[in-house]
Amino acid sequence: MRQHDIYNMAIDLYYTPGSAPCRLVLLVAAALNIQLNLNELNLMEGEQFKPDFLKINPQHTLPTIVDDGFVLWESRAISRYLVNKYGGENTLYPSDPQARALVDQRLDFDLGTLYPRFAQYFYPQVSGAPADEAQFKQLQEALVFFNNYLDGGKYAAGSELTLADLSLVATVSTIDAVGISLTSYPNIAKWLQLVKTTAPGYEEANQKGLDAFKGFLAKLKKK
Repeated sequence: MRQHDIYNMAIDLYYTPGSAPCRLVLLVAAALNIQLNLNELNLMEGEQFKPDFLKINPQHTLPTIVDDGFVLWESRAISRYLVNKYGGENTLYPSDPQARALVDQRLDFDLGTLYPRFAQYFYPQVSGAPADEAQFKQLQEALVFFNNYLDGGKYAAGSELTLADLSLVATVSTIDAVGISLTSYPNIAKWLQLVKTTAPGYEEANQKGLDAFKGFLAKLKKK
């Protein structure tokens, strides 16, 4: 979907709907009311390797944005950039050093621990590998960490919705969508329902992509 004729200053986003990192950028854009020109790439058909896209991002990763000639990839870097440039005064990425550091820690936890442990456990199964119990225990440990982070708190990094919640909800909703139970993590389950109802544009920005991801998995199972 391209809307250059309507919004000449809109930011180009190269993405795939099922990707949790891509959905993070969509969630941030929705929260900031930023217009995006959505450029969907089909990874299964190798569209990320086409010469035109490699000129933009030689690492050929999604999401990638182009903002008036400025190119950036990596979802959390994009998210910080969008808030810093277009957010004005808001609570998504607080200016107080300690509050911001806590948001950064949660973002790094998602990037370096929770999402990789989910990916290492689940994605090999998509290719037909059996579930690895050791990898599952690693994922469970990460979920325990996050469940503990939420003790006594409303959101992932305090009393307000932040970038940490938008990043983590993209991951946790994916974990939930593939049938990994969250019942052993009551703080996470409660937080997930809260973010679903308070993150601006959640249905369009995250749930729609989740549904596409689940549809993709269902097709693979039929093969």
